[in-house]
Amino acid sequence: MTPEPITDPESAVSHPADGGEATPTGPGSGKAGKAGTTGRAGRNLPAAIGVGLLLAGLIIASLWLAHWGFVALATTALVIGMIELRGGMRAGHIAIPTVPVLVGGASMMIGAYLWGPHALLVIFGLTLLSVVCWRALGDAKGAVRDIAGGMFVVTYAPFLAAFSSLMLREDDGPARVFVFCLATAFSDIGGYIAGVWKGKHPMAPSVSPKKSWEGFAGSVTACVLMGAWSVPWALGGTWWAGALVGAVAAAFGTMGDLAESLIKRDLGIKDMGHLLPGHGGLMDRLDSLLVMAAPSWLLLYVLVPVQ
Repeated sequence: MTPEPITDPESAVSHPADGGEATPTGPGSGKAGKAGTTGRAGRNLPAAIGVGLLLAGLIIASLWLAHWGFVALATTALVIGMIELRGGMRAGHIAIPTVPVLVGGASMMIGAYLWGPHALLVIFGLTLLSVVCWRALGDAKGAVRDIAGGMFVVTYAPFLAAFSSLMLREDDGPARVFVFCLATAFSDIGGYIAGVWKGKHPMAPSVSPKKSWEGFAGSVTACVLMGAWSVPWALGGTWWAGALVGAVAAAFGTMGDLAESLIKRDLGIKDMGHLLPGHGGLMDRLDSLLVMAAPSWLLLYVLVPVQ
């Protein structure tokens, strides 16, 4: 799961939801002879669709068969994602303290589900402290850089992901997580279709040149429609609350995509890993989920009380 370095960070390809990300330029772009399977987003579409359907099936099965099944699945995915992040950091010459990051990250996911938000904050604080203490036992050279990298990984991955555990612990938790995952999927699909079809005006050219405002509009439209339907159907809430949840989820999901692209460009890597054909690594799939989790939990908690 070592990330693939790139010679020129400007040739990095961001998340498939970038809405029509072009096939990367420069060495190894592999344009020739792949038009049959590689779409304009620069990925193998059949593989991407197959992996996406498999992941969706695993999530749905784990949600309704047993809560612990989802917690175990999400925690496993998170640990793999943090290992990918560690590899990406190493490509940028940052050596994060692995043990406290992985142990603390897994503990946040489990603790949030078992004991709620206060436990999450306590474990989060203890994990940050353990990152400092663990690194203090090593060489002083690069210590501040490594500690900062470790704290970033702890905050970016497990702390944000643990809000999905907070959703799950409610009486209607599986339905809440289901709506949250639907929002992520619709944001990706709507952004991709609109970006490939009409994408002309870039949102952040220096970070993700092919992510367009048209793709963002597609993400928002798809998420608003999804929320207006799914929240009343799955949670008994109002359509307008669902539409608001969808709009906010699309906005934060897009920010998550851009944040991941920014991180990869800074580290000089193309993908965080290679575990998922057509997608890259797990972190390349979790980026929007992570940033969407906290606002989705808060909005559902406030606007759609547990029945």
